[in-house]
Amino acid sequence: MMSRLAMLPRLGRDERGSMAIETAFVAPILLVLALGGFEVSSMVARQTDLQSAAAEAASVVRAVAPETAAERETIRGILKASTGLTDEQVTITPIYRCGTSDTYADAAGTCGSDVEYKFIRVDLSDTYEPIWTSFGVSEGFDYNISRTVQVGSEG
Repeated sequence: MMSRLAMLPRLGRDERGSMAIETAFVAPILLVLALGGFEVSSMVARQTDLQSAAAEAASVVRAVAPETAAERETIRGILKASTGLTDEQVTITPIYRCGTSDTYADAAGTCGSDVEYKFIRVDLSDTYEPIWTSFGVSEGFDYNISRTVQVGSEG
């Protein structure tokens, strides 16, 4: 019994294996931080891609106002190709505003004698599913980007 008690001070000074124990505590935390940083950068990159595509579409609309459905479909096709989105995720809609009103109408000719302003609204939507959703942590989230560009007025 005495020899076992005599070994305790010597075991207290033995530092072999301490690095393996420290690594076992720290490595999972570093792994989660690295994975989180990667996912956040992917989310920000996708947001930036969608914002840039919407800004590009707004520039095209300002340069050549799409009067027909075929012209709007061409802009929609460009957006789908540059972002990888589907038909349901990209919409190009003509909308109208009467005078100084702050609301929009879907149909032309609703203003009566007031000045009617024509706009094109570009809407992009996407869903991002971070890797941690596969482990049941949190949920994915939606991107909804919208740009409204004035293309004319009548009245």
